[in-house]
Amino acid sequence: MALIRHVQSAAPTTAVSAGFLAVLIGVTSSVAVVFTAAKAAGATSAELTSWVFALGIGMGVTCIGLSLRYRAPIVTAWSTPGAALLATGLQGVTMAQAVGAFLLSAVLIVISGVTGWFERIMNRIPVPLASALLAGVLLQFGTELFTQMERNGVIAVPMFLAYLVGRRWFSRYAVVAALAVGVAATAWQGSWKLDGFALTLAEPSFVRPEFDWQVLVGVGLPLFAVTMASQNLPGVAVLRNAGYTTPVSPLLTWTGTVNTLLAPFGCFGLNLAAITAAICSGEAAHPDPRKRYVAGVWTGVFYLLVGLFGGTVGWLLTAMPPALVLGIAGIGLLGTIGGSLTSALRDDRLREPAVVTLLATASGFTLFGIGSTFWGLLAGVLTLAVGDLARRRTRSDVPSPSAGAVGEEPLSGRAGSAARAVPGPQGGPGEPHRTDEHPRSGTVGA
Repeated sequence: MALIRHVQSAAPTTAVSAGFLAVLIGVTSSVAVVFTAAKAAGATSAELTSWVFALGIGMGVTCIGLSLRYRAPIVTAWSTPGAALLATGLQGVTMAQAVGAFLLSAVLIVISGVTGWFERIMNRIPVPLASALLAGVLLQFGTELFTQMERNGVIAVPMFLAYLVGRRWFSRYAVVAALAVGVAATAWQGSWKLDGFALTLAEPSFVRPEFDWQVLVGVGLPLFAVTMASQNLPGVAVLRNAGYTTPVSPLLTWTGTVNTLLAPFGCFGLNLAAITAAICSGEAAHPDPRKRYVAGVWTGVFYLLVGLFGGTVGWLLTAMPPALVLGIAGIGLLGTIGGSLTSALRDDRLREPAVVTLLATASGFTLFGIGSTFWGLLAGVLTLAVGDLARRRTRSDVPSPSAGAVGEEPLSGRAGSAARAVPGPQGGPGEPHRTDEHPRSGTVGA
């Protein structure tokens, strides 16, 4: 009995399935972009496999190590916007020069962690805006579930129905039930392409870096910028939205350090995950917020397997039906989207800036190679600043601060407390599990 309890504690079904879903969605949704980026630099077949090896090992080590260290579901990922940037920016660049750009970006991430400047910025972002940012990032995955019902209802509709039944009768395993029904439906439909399967171990390929100033400025600096703005920023928002106050700077320092060590093998960018982290930080991963870090650990285990068997990742891409991946992603993120919207719209004073952040982020707007997560947050902050200035001006125009003066309501204790209410792990207000001893305040990261 003691052994069974130990196994259940170390490998609860919900946490293992959350980790598997995170890796499944993370790999299948963007590894094609990574392949395109590697080919743009003229990568050989061996170097392409080495890229998958380095990225998988890097994500596995950081997920396991950081989740155990901070007792929080710390999930890392490769920089998908960074890979998209590399797919065009590495044309005509040698692999050695590309590795030099990877090293520059990684070292800059380490510096941002050591100096703490990124965490200081995050500490000044109100919680509702961070929640709106997260909701905007995840919104497309929620809507894609219903898009798939139109395109491939034989798969998506049974998955959704299985989820609803699971929520009624066995809520902890509702997502697992949806995945099982999806696998059965795709197998019945014959959507799996299983030809050419070969399970082979990946072999790392070392590339000696070369530092060309044009490549460093044209590729390395933009890679750092998009990784911080489009990946690490929403990654922090996920943790804060789930109620975890893990210090940000050490996370950046460690991901940057591992990135630096593995860059010569093809690890172009490691960062905090957003979408896959949301899967591991929600109630579906574990009912107890203090034990959801186990989902982060299992995510790392599956990423290690991806790295070790990097040669099979390409096969996995072509074998798995897209409807299954997109459907389970939407279902797995429903609870997180709902909790984020609840937190984003709770405070009257911050409601409009939160809506602006949500819409701008969900729009997919890109400028200067930087994605909508950065511009959405910037738009929300500007809306908040303008609104505060307008309220101050209105108060200054009132001759007497007597009761009923215009502009006093936003300063009431009720609104102020709402601004400071950090959502609990289920999307409602609540006391989060603390992973450090920082005092709580009304801003993200405090």
